[in-house]
Amino acid sequence: MRQNVQGRTILLIVGGGIAAFRALDLVRELRRAGAHVLPVLSRNADRFVTPLSLSALAGEKVRQSLWDLEDEAAMGHIQLSRAADLIVVCPASASLIARAASGQADDLASTLLLATDTPVLFVPAMNVRMWLHPATQRNIEQLRADGATVMPPDDGEMACGEFGPGRLPEVPAIMSAIAAQFGERPLAGRHALVTAGPTHEPIDPVRFIGNHSSGKQGFAIAAALAQAGARVTLVAGPVHLPTPAGVTRIDVTTARQMQAACEAALPADIAVMVAAVADWRAEPATAKLKKDGGAPPPLTLVENPDILAGIGHHAQRPTLVVGFAAETGDLIAHASAKRVKKRADWIVANDVSEGVFGSDSNHVHLVTASGAADWGPASKQAVAQRLAAAIADHFRAFT
Repeated sequence: MRQNVQGRTILLIVGGGIAAFRALDLVRELRRAGAHVLPVLSRNADRFVTPLSLSALAGEKVRQSLWDLEDEAAMGHIQLSRAADLIVVCPASASLIARAASGQADDLASTLLLATDTPVLFVPAMNVRMWLHPATQRNIEQLRADGATVMPPDDGEMACGEFGPGRLPEVPAIMSAIAAQFGERPLAGRHALVTAGPTHEPIDPVRFIGNHSSGKQGFAIAAALAQAGARVTLVAGPVHLPTPAGVTRIDVTTARQMQAACEAALPADIAVMVAAVADWRAEPATAKLKKDGGAPPPLTLVENPDILAGIGHHAQRPTLVVGFAAETGDLIAHASAKRVKKRADWIVANDVSEGVFGSDSNHVHLVTASGAADWGPASKQAVAQRLAAAIADHFRAFT
């Protein structure tokens, strides 16, 4: 990743939002990777981060205004808009996204975005309601239609106390997205099948058997594989997450629906089975089961299809099959046995007793035929990027 960024010039536009302070960490990582950073503060961004801090880390003067005669004489805004190898808007606020999508040029940041022919990467961060608003989603689609790359935001707790999509992605994920703009796309030409989220098995029209899976890890992996150039089919259980850029999404509810969608998606080069599939299902009642003060109605369970094993033993088995093992004890032993039994090449194992479901972080071990590697605690975005890199290395070794 560092090799892709080294020697590149990044025009960084910092939007006006609470996440602006994290742009300082991004500048630090870009400089460490050998990039040259030209910093720009959008309108109101200096309310969240000072020009002095940004300038000190970037090693460059911070530009803020169209009307600075000294700046215009040294390098006019038109020249500045085309002087970089990549423009990164981080954080990209709802307002800045809206102005860019509509082609406004009412401050330095929006004028640079309109006047450029340089690739642009938007890294959104905003309140969950603002992100989910139809106007913002229309603006995002317009930016993508105009050729820009828009990272999906992370899902989690906001500075305002609300919870949902809209958090700025972690710096390692942003760095990977930046590197992907320059570097090779090591999985180009490969088809990746990814499952994510839970399944819901109905008991009656209003109740179901399910689990606490949020789908965050699977969606992050789908995004990372797409960034690496793969054509990604994401089979998603019932979750409320935005579809990652460049990913084809198929929504399902039950395990049998997920199995059918996975088989229909074959052939694939890569299968990453992240979904937490319900092990059992019931024959659902046609009407809501009622309490009558007596014994609860009997519930007869039957075993659901084993989707990972089905893929591992399939006639069109992908070249690389990666399963996930959520355990509450004897992590490596259970994961190793699962790898062999289900004919998976790798198992990504995690201890769910540590409170993984719904969180933004994970602590995984990669279990292969060679043994187990502890990847340590990390954000789910970072785990996804590391797994995508390992998958790319695997295929690179055989080409």
